[in-house]
Amino acid sequence: MPACYGTWQTIYGLFRRWQRDGTWTRILTRLQARADAAGLICWDVSVDTTIARAHQHAAGARKGGTGNAKNRAESTSSPPTTPLGAHEAG
Repeated sequence: MPACYGTWQTIYGLFRRWQRDGTWTRILTRLQARADAAGLICWDVSVDTTIARAHQHAAGARKGGTGNAKNRAESTSSPPTTPLGAHEAG
């Protein structure tokens, strides 16, 4: 920054103050209004959806996912344990 503007802390403080009190928003709004009145702004918007990515839930992922430790513990099937020799007692 040129020395004539002061220290960077002073400049940053002014910038933040103007940001908080809406000065930058007013400046942008007025500049856009002038440019629009002069026919210098085209307000057409084009969105390229080829780069849009679906959220995992929109892609058919199972609810809860396979990475959920609670679901893995509940779904683990192990044979029931019986005391040794219990099958012979009948």
